[in-house]
Amino acid sequence: MSGHICVVGSLNIDIAARVERMPAPGETIGGFDMKIHPGGKGGNQAVAAARMGGSVSIIGAVGNDDFGRMRKGWLESEGVDTSLVRVDGSAPTGTALITVDGSGQNSIIVIPGANGAIRPEHIEAARHRIASSALLICQLEIPVDAVSAAIRIAAENGTPVLLNPAPACPLERDLLSSVDFLVPNEIEAAQMSGIEVTDVDSAVAAAEKFHDMGTRNVVITMGSRGAMISHAGRVRHWNAHNVKVVDTTAAGDSFIGAFAASLMEGRSLEEAVEVAIFASAITVTRHGAQSSLPIRSEVEEAMVEWR
Repeated sequence: MSGHICVVGSLNIDIAARVERMPAPGETIGGFDMKIHPGGKGGNQAVAAARMGGSVSIIGAVGNDDFGRMRKGWLESEGVDTSLVRVDGSAPTGTALITVDGSGQNSIIVIPGANGAIRPEHIEAARHRIASSALLICQLEIPVDAVSAAIRIAAENGTPVLLNPAPACPLERDLLSSVDFLVPNEIEAAQMSGIEVTDVDSAVAAAEKFHDMGTRNVVITMGSRGAMISHAGRVRHWNAHNVKVVDTTAAGDSFIGAFAASLMEGRSLEEAVEVAIFASAITVTRHGAQSSLPIRSEVEEAMVEWR
């Protein structure tokens, strides 16, 4: 595979605060180091792939507000084509409120804004971009009917589909059967399959359920337990790299972007997973979402130094 990556997904502004620990219900605690970052899984994955050398465009929406102008500007500064990003005059730019504790774990509240107003007809208007791309990447932070429209267009035109089912929700078998690469984390895999994913064996069992629904290749990211891939009757697991975790925000997005860019370079599935694990390991050592995503040279250096 080689060529252009088209991302259909969310564009947010992240407002992140660090705390020593998460508050209990009804409790007020002090925080520190509040920052505003570009976010949204769609935008993050587009930038992650671009920083790894991919040719990337994004189909999405922002509000007609300062946050929207900021979000588009950040994407363009990363070399992502935003010509198909709608400016919605009736909804604000999507916003995420993120709290990160002392161990690097995060809690996120997402207000969809313009992301929630994306409709199938908006996707249909961008049919030419999906049809001419070498890979379509989708997530579930925009309405499922819009995601379904994108995947249907891809299937009609022979464009491979990578779906990151986040946040997880029930999906029709027909939709999953059109997905070439399903990449959930362990929580999403459990929610969608009904199998609690706690180790490699349970991850394999969850992947089998997805295969039964028609998905050809399944990659499950498992946080500190690494990642596994199931495809063509074969399973392989990689351990996570031993790094100091400061913030897990965007680790999955980093993985998706690096995985996709690696596939576009002609790497095998297993090689692409290995590159993606290095990229996400770098990401968790940094604060923020888009700001934590590594560039290609950093991943290449880590692949030499950490082996």
